[in-house]
Amino acid sequence: MLQIYKSMESGPLQELSLKTLTKGAWINIVNPTPYELKVVSTLTEVDPDFLRSALDDEERSHTDVEDDSVMILTNVPVYRGEDSYDTLPLAIILTDEHIITVCLEETPVMAEFNERTAKLFRTYKRTRFLFQILYKSDVFYLRYLRQISKLSEEIEDRLRHDMKNSEILRLLQLQKGLTYFNAALRSNGAVLDRLMRLRTNTSVHHIFKMYEEDEDLLEDVIIENKQAREMVEMYSKILARLADTFSSIVSNNLNLVMKFLTAITIILAIPTVISSFFGMNVPVPYEGDPLGFVRVVIIAVCVSSAVVYMLWRRDMF
Repeated sequence: MLQIYKSMESGPLQELSLKTLTKGAWINIVNPTPYELKVVSTLTEVDPDFLRSALDDEERSHTDVEDDSVMILTNVPVYRGEDSYDTLPLAIILTDEHIITVCLEETPVMAEFNERTAKLFRTYKRTRFLFQILYKSDVFYLRYLRQISKLSEEIEDRLRHDMKNSEILRLLQLQKGLTYFNAALRSNGAVLDRLMRLRTNTSVHHIFKMYEEDEDLLEDVIIENKQAREMVEMYSKILARLADTFSSIVSNNLNLVMKFLTAITIILAIPTVISSFFGMNVPVPYEGDPLGFVRVVIIAVCVSSAVVYMLWRRDMF
């Protein structure tokens, strides 16, 4: 899918086509075909490798600089449903005339830049638009982290009452999402540091222009990124300790069950042993006694009761 927009001076977005592509336009490419990549590369004179860089879902965040373009690849958060969180690479390419975004699929981050929010950004202010995308990405990281925090508290409450495998698997799924977030935020932080250094690179000033407001926005992005990283580390530790705690509880419960079953086995074995003695084919006490069976039962009950008392004193129940 290929969409082209340009901000009008009055505020709304104007949708363009490849034939009407003008300076200051935003080219948004989602899961592109080879033909779309070729056409955009030809019209904008952007290196095709820049356009294809975001099509590898394992690509890490980095920055590439050419004479006529700057490519910033960042990882944005996505929610997969069923407590599953992931990240996707998003390539943002700046040229002296256009800004191009490339991603494998539509993401909530880029969905925020639409006709309804058109007055909050300008496609022709390419550097500021870039920082607004990065800022919005950090906002979604923080939003999803708060969701993970609430989900972990919900899972903890349920596990306190019932140790279900499904809840423990949900906990592991959240830990997996935090691992993805942690790796993405760290690499994104390195990209932001690189962007700070690009301010002094005179060779890209015709593409990467930064004004005072842009610098303030970039500093806000860096602060949000650091906050998100700190939250990821904190929640990762909490979930890890929570998982360890409930694993210990499960092991302890298993030990208690095994101890109880052992005690029951010992108690049930006593009547069996006594009845076996009196059932041997040799002369035994009470052999001719009409009440012999009753006496044997009483002996078994008495011995079993004594063993029950001993095991209870030893906290086997």
